[in-house]
Amino acid sequence: MTQHSAGVLGTGSYLPKEEISNEAVAGPAGVTAEWIERKTHIVSRRYAAPDEATSDLATRAAGEALKGAGITAGQIDYLIVATSTGDSPQPPTSYLVQNALGADRAACLDVNVVCSGFVFGLALAHSLLAVRPGSHALVIGADIYSRILDFSDRRTAILFGDGAGAAVLGPVPDETGILDFDLSSHGSAHRYIRVEAGGSRMPASSDTLGEGGQFFRMEGRAVREFVAEKVPPALAALAARNGTRLDEVDHFVPHQANGVLLDELVEQAGLTAAHTHRTVERFGNVGSASVPVALDDAHRSGHLKRGDLVLLTGFGGGMAMGSCLMRWAVGA
Repeated sequence: MTQHSAGVLGTGSYLPKEEISNEAVAGPAGVTAEWIERKTHIVSRRYAAPDEATSDLATRAAGEALKGAGITAGQIDYLIVATSTGDSPQPPTSYLVQNALGADRAACLDVNVVCSGFVFGLALAHSLLAVRPGSHALVIGADIYSRILDFSDRRTAILFGDGAGAAVLGPVPDETGILDFDLSSHGSAHRYIRVEAGGSRMPASSDTLGEGGQFFRMEGRAVREFVAEKVPPALAALAARNGTRLDEVDHFVPHQANGVLLDELVEQAGLTAAHTHRTVERFGNVGSASVPVALDDAHRSGHLKRGDLVLLTGFGGGMAMGSCLMRWAVGA
């Protein structure tokens, strides 16, 4: 191993037990189960139990990642939770996860870049590991969207579920590990995805509750156009910067926004030769958890082999994009 090589040592995920069918969400949203599957490819999603909060899901996923990496919580130096649905405004959700895991030596922080948050968290963790070679980071993406959905809004209610995914980063052999990141932010499009009330500009009140200001809102057409315009060229630029092409990528692990959108993105980006890993059909869009849940699913299924070229990408609220190119380090 070289001092500065860092990559994924282990992955984990946790999806709540309660499975919610298309039939269950179709009626309140004013659509049919068939319409949902045709428009999104989603068949089911999971909702957190009433006594589960985001930190609980994150802790479960983190435990699986630590087990997979073969290290203890006490060996984690940095703990990052990417979420847009934290347990509460304060304290940071990462501190609750630290306490639950017993990761007492870890410096902790939350990252809120919505559906790109996990990749932004990876980039931050990778930078920290470069400063302290030999250290370890735990990056978690977790969201509970079922608590902020307006179930009469078909643009959002049919898409989202709850879940958490995690990855442990640490030293890996020098021919493997994280190669590069591409991160970008587009604040001019901030209105495309939003929760309007509950912050300093519009504090929660009886008026905001009556107007539904606490609910998640999304301009679906604008988001789709943003993804089509911005994501493929960013992925191509990331590959080119690292002396490769997108048709040489072995595994594509995208944000699980919408199954139809993923079909389009793979074609638009020229990633048809890659194995695109999908969990959207089973779990829906789980926000910050989408990329790590899909990565864990790909890893545990045995598809990822050491040295494979793996491309992660998240995109969504902000608007933001985050992509990561790596040579897979785990396994034979």
